[in-house]
Amino acid sequence: MRTLYRLILHAALAVVACTAAAQPYPSKPVRVVVPYPAGGAVDVVTRQITNHMAQALGQPFVIDNRPGANANIGAETVARSAPDGYTLLASATFLLLNPLLESDLRWSPHDFVPVALFATSPNILVVPASHSSKSLAEFIALAKARPGLSVGDAGRGAPQTMAVELLQHAAGVEFSNVGYRGGPQVLSDLLNSQLDMSVLPLGVVMSSISGGRIRALASTSNHRSPLLPDLPTMGESGYSEVTVISWYGFHAPAGTPRHVIDRLSDAVSAASSDAATRSHVEAIGGEISFMPTEMFQKFLASDWSRWILAVQTIKRR
Repeated sequence: MRTLYRLILHAALAVVACTAAAQPYPSKPVRVVVPYPAGGAVDVVTRQITNHMAQALGQPFVIDNRPGANANIGAETVARSAPDGYTLLASATFLLLNPLLESDLRWSPHDFVPVALFATSPNILVVPASHSSKSLAEFIALAKARPGLSVGDAGRGAPQTMAVELLQHAAGVEFSNVGYRGGPQVLSDLLNSQLDMSVLPLGVVMSSISGGRIRALASTSNHRSPLLPDLPTMGESGYSEVTVISWYGFHAPAGTPRHVIDRLSDAVSAASSDAATRSHVEAIGGEISFMPTEMFQKFLASDWSRWILAVQTIKRR
């Protein structure tokens, strides 16, 4: 009798397991870990994309902000998650830069697999509206005359921070870095003239620039932004080596099934093609730049090589 009971029990469990395995992905909400504070560039652009993905895939995409430790808290959270497609990392340049700058990480780039790239964003060098500098040339001249101008630093692994480091090297100046947890906090002190300068994503500063509350001096992008067509790039201002572009994508824990990665990549593609989503992303300073998995992987390899050279340059200062 016991043997028969066990056979029935095993058969029932097998049916349940097969039914679960046969469920199409996704069959429950997907958590998206954003390793930065709410309201920052990564957070805002990610929400625009995931809103459309939720509609396309029929399940909620829940944003889980895990800021701190230069994005390492969020990255570690995802690295330790099950590779089932129900936990994603909103990835950015920190995924490549942090391993080059820090030796005690509790995660590795090998803990993740790329899903898709969905947007890029120019970074803008800004000063308070009351600042005496009206151009980048004037600001650099002031920095040479008064070493130690205060600069808001949104994190060691942030591309904006790297842009500041590269500018110090290229222009031969020294700033005094003031650390913050994210761009919105830096912006707050810029608005109050507590800082001399910062480099921040366009999405974070656009409304303040438009409202005349801060002044933009240069873009770190390789082309002028349609939202700020009169603003010169760093290259146009004589500092081409300070060209730094932020990118935003999704990564999943290593071992996530390929059919799940493909399903997610297709959803990102659909979101990137949606006119309303594109309009919302562009309105906050982002630029839709979709890359599917393989193309994103090649982009990451190229960006990794570029950052290795940049870090070597900074360390020689």
